[in-house]
Amino acid sequence: MTEKEFRNEEAVLDIHDRPKTAHWIGLSLQHLFTMFGATVLVPILVGIDPGIALVSSGLGTIVYLFVTKGKIPAYLGSSFAFIAAMQMLMKSDGYPAIAQGAMTTGLVYLIVSIIISKIGSAWLDKILPPIVVGPVVMVIGLGLAANASNNAMFNNGEYDFKFIAVALITLGLTIFYNMFFKGFLGLIPILLGIVSGYLVALAFGIVDVEPIKNAAWFAMPNFEIPFVQYQPKLYLNAITTMAPIAFVTMTEHIGHLMVLNKLTKRNFFQDPGLSKTLMGDGAAQIVAGLVGGPPVTSYGENIGVLAITRVHSVFVIGGAAVFAVGLGFVGKLSAVILSIPGPVISGISFVLFGVIAASGLKILIDNQIDFDKKKNLLITSVILVIGIGGLVFKLDTFELSSMALATVLGIILNLILPETARSEEKSN
Repeated sequence: MTEKEFRNEEAVLDIHDRPKTAHWIGLSLQHLFTMFGATVLVPILVGIDPGIALVSSGLGTIVYLFVTKGKIPAYLGSSFAFIAAMQMLMKSDGYPAIAQGAMTTGLVYLIVSIIISKIGSAWLDKILPPIVVGPVVMVIGLGLAANASNNAMFNNGEYDFKFIAVALITLGLTIFYNMFFKGFLGLIPILLGIVSGYLVALAFGIVDVEPIKNAAWFAMPNFEIPFVQYQPKLYLNAITTMAPIAFVTMTEHIGHLMVLNKLTKRNFFQDPGLSKTLMGDGAAQIVAGLVGGPPVTSYGENIGVLAITRVHSVFVIGGAAVFAVGLGFVGKLSAVILSIPGPVISGISFVLFGVIAASGLKILIDNQIDFDKKKNLLITSVILVIGIGGLVFKLDTFELSSMALATVLGIILNLILPETARSEEKSN
C-alpha cells in the first residue's frame, strides 16, 4: 500500500486532510497559542525582538513543510538548545554573530542530510530499537515537567497560591473539554483551555494588561538582516560555538520524529526519509538566521496537541505558520498572547507533556519489552533518570542537554551490553 493510499483511521484529520475554513482557523490558532510562549521566551532571554522570532518560526515551518513535501505535521519554533551560546555571542559580537552561527548550524544539518541520503538510514533501526525509543520519548514528555510545575507554583521565586489555583483550574477545564465536548469544540480543547485559563487568570488578577494597552496595532519587527545591514565578516567564534550544538538538536529532531511516527502510524525515517527531514530543519534554520531570528527546531508542545486532538493535518500546521508570520506585525495581538501568564501555560503543559510521555510508554507495551531482562531494565533506568533528572554535560561552550545525553547513553548501552547478563544465563 502506498503512502497516498494509506490513511490513519484513528486520526480525526489525517496528514493530508484539509479542514473546513472555519475549523481551520481555530485549529491553527490552537497550535499558535501553544507554541507562542516558548518561541518568544528565547528571543527575550537573548535580546532579540520577539516579533522577529514569530516571523522566523512561521517562515521556518513553511520551509520545512515544503522540503518534506508536506508529509510531516511538525511546527518549528525557537530552539532552547542555543540560548547560552547566543547570550554569550550577543554580548561579544551582537546579532550578526548569532545569525552566522544559526546559518552554520543549518549548514551542518544540510551536510548530514546529504551524507544520510548517500548511505541510507537503515542504521537507525540498530541504534534506535524500541527499548531506546520508548524511554527517550518518555523523557521528551517528562523532561520539562519540573519547569511546568515551577511555573505553576512560583511568582518571582515565591510560592503563590493564586498561581497554582489558576494552573489546576486550567488543567481541569482542559480535561473537561477534551472528555465531554463533541464536534469542532472537541477538536480544540487546548485552545479552549488557554482561553478559559486566561479568563480565570484575569479574575485572579495575575495578568499584566498594561503592555496590551500600550501596544500598537501595527508594529514592524526590528529585522536584522545579515549581509544587508551589516558588513560581511567571519565570526569564527560563533561558528565553533554553535555548530557542535547542531548535533545535540539532531537527537531531539530524531526523538520528535519517533513520537510523530507513533502518532501518525507512519515511518518518516523512510518516507520522506531522515535526509529530507534534516534538510528541512537545516533550511529552516538558515532562513531564520537570514531574517534575524534565533535557530528553530520542532516543538514537543505542538506534538502534544496532535496527540490530544488527533488532528494531524499539515494544512493546520501551515495555517499556524501563516498566522505566526502575520502576528509578528500585529503588536496588540502579540501583546495579548505574550501576557498569558505562566500558570495557564503550565496547566496546559501538564496534559501535553504527559501525553507525549504516555506515547513512549505505549511503545514499550506494544513491543512487549521484557523488563525481566537486565539489559532492558538498565537501559530504561539510565535514560529515564538522567533525562528527567536534568543531568547536563558541559565542556567550555559546548553543552549536551539532559535529553540528548540520555539518548546518547541509551544508544551506547544498547550497542555494548550483551543480550543476556551472566546472572541470567542458564547453568549447564
